[in-house]
Amino acid sequence: MLPIKSKYKIAKRLGAGVFEQTQSQKFALSEARSKKERRGGRGGSDFGRQLLEKQRVRYTYGLSERQLSNYAEEAFTKKEPSAELHLSLEMRADSIMYRAGFSSSRRAARQAISHGHAKVNGIRITRPSHRLKKGDVLEIREGNRKSPLYAGLAEAENPRTPPSWLSVDTSLLKIEVTGEPQYTQGEAGLDYPTVFEFYSR
Repeated sequence: MLPIKSKYKIAKRLGAGVFEQTQSQKFALSEARSKKERRGGRGGSDFGRQLLEKQRVRYTYGLSERQLSNYAEEAFTKKEPSAELHLSLEMRADSIMYRAGFSSSRRAARQAISHGHAKVNGIRITRPSHRLKKGDVLEIREGNRKSPLYAGLAEAENPRTPPSWLSVDTSLLKIEVTGEPQYTQGEAGLDYPTVFEFYSR
């Protein structure tokens, strides 16, 4: 686990969105001041730009170098590589659990799934990378529902608005995948074409 100071250092380089802890107004103001101070310098190289974007995607989803490389390689064979890469990353069990508000971060979701807290279509899963599809149902196992991690979810206001392609029932701790995420760079905040440029060198 990265210490908070390291996360802030990485986020200053890659952007606030890569870690939940840096998605705050205080960090945004600090970053705005830093950018103002850095203006006037020379522009970065194409390689530097590509590397930066690749790292942004990797840290946002908590992936290893090998995992992201594999996802990108598979997506590049599809008709719409960026849309396919986005689909692969968002349909991971840990991403869905995070998006639904059942965990405070993707890292927390990965840990919960690795410990067997979740099941998909009635079958227990322990791989955070387990890919769901439309019609699948992810839910917290009955034996884990009284855990402090989930006990107050039914009464508490969801910390984030679930995307339209997920149907979330906090009282039953159940998530149904009712659609598929659509990729637009503005909405996702990630430039996948630049990631493909990096891997195509």
